[in-house]
Formats: sequence, C-alpha cells, structure tokens
Amino acid sequence: MTEQQPYEVVRRYPHFELRRYPDYVVAEVTVNADFDRAGNAAFRYLFNYISGSNTARQKLAMTAPVIQEAGPQKLAMTTPVLQSGPLPGAGQAAEFSVAFVLPAGVSADTAPVPDDPKVRVRAVRGSLAAVLGFSGSGSASAFERRNNGLQAALTLAGLTPVGAPRLARFDPPFKPWFLRHNEVVQDVEEPRPGEAASPSS
Repeated sequence: MTEQQPYEVVRRYPHFELRRYPDYVVAEVTVNADFDRAGNAAFRYLFNYISGSNTARQKLAMTAPVIQEAGPQKLAMTTPVLQSGPLPGAGQAAEFSVAFVLPAGVSADTAPVPDDPKVRVRAVRGSLAAVLGFSGSGSASAFERRNNGLQAALTLAGLTPVGAPRLARFDPPFKPWFLRHNEVVQDVEEPRPGEAASPSS
C-alpha cells in the first residue's frame, strides 16, 4: 500500500477539512505544458529519481499524493500529486511544478542527489491547509470548479487563503478515472486563538 503524506485533522467543516501538515521534503520538476498534461510530462523524471536514478542509486518509496501547481513554485512528493495556481486557457501551455512527496524521515540533506538536473529536491515548511476531496479526473475544469467551491467555503468560514491552491492526485494514471481520488489543497492563515484551533473529535 502506498505511504501517504501525514497530517492532523484540525477541524471538519461542511465542505472541507482543515488539516495541519508537518514539514516535508519533495522532489520536483517544472514543465511547460497545459494543465491536463503537466503531470504526465513530469512523471517520468520523478519516477526515475525514486527508482534509483540518483547518485546513491537508492530507491525511495512512492508516497501519495503527487502535487501539481503553477510554476515556478516548489512542491512535495508523497501521494497525492498537487497542481495549483491560476489556470491558463484551455489547451494553453504554462509552467507547472509537479512534485513527489518523499517518505517521512527523508530530509533535504539525506535525500539522494538526482542524476537528472531537471529534478530538484527541496524542503517544504508545514502549513495549515483547507482540503476539499473529489473523485474523478483531475482535469483543469474539475480542479477549477472544486477550487471555486472551496474558496467560497473559506470565505463563509472566515478563513484567509495564503498562496495558490494545489491539486493533489492520489492514484496512478492507469486507474479508471471514475475511481481516482483528488484533492484541492489551499494553505490558510493561522486562525486567532479560539477559532478552529481544537482538533476534530
């Protein structure tokens, strides 16, 4: 079973979950492609890296999700894959960062150095994030629709977004699209004391 990026559920809202993610490390690649093709364009480089295409010839476990967001930004690799940011017009190419979250216990200092210079290893600070899960394809239109709903829900909840939203993909491309799990992940400002501060029961 694929290891998943750890997090703590802080609070459950009607339309999203508020989570706290600890610090993590990602291997990422920036590609120029349209939103729907960016993940496939980057996957080979990232998969080769965790399969031993690195100076240590070390294999790393696959973690979910894969993260995709508008580039140039820095991402993490664990399942899922995340993608975020303003969307270009349908079919238009733009820069996206696609990242694998590396397994827990791997630091930026201990991660093997990639053979391919396109692959970068980077530490990512933990964050408080609102997460909306959805099934089906992680297409640009699906992401945009769910992200619009999440942003509206954040406004109603009195939470302030920080940075661009990301798309997290949890399943491999060969899994039927209607069985795939995806998430829109939006970092938010820390609430004031007493607001959404206690973990969900």
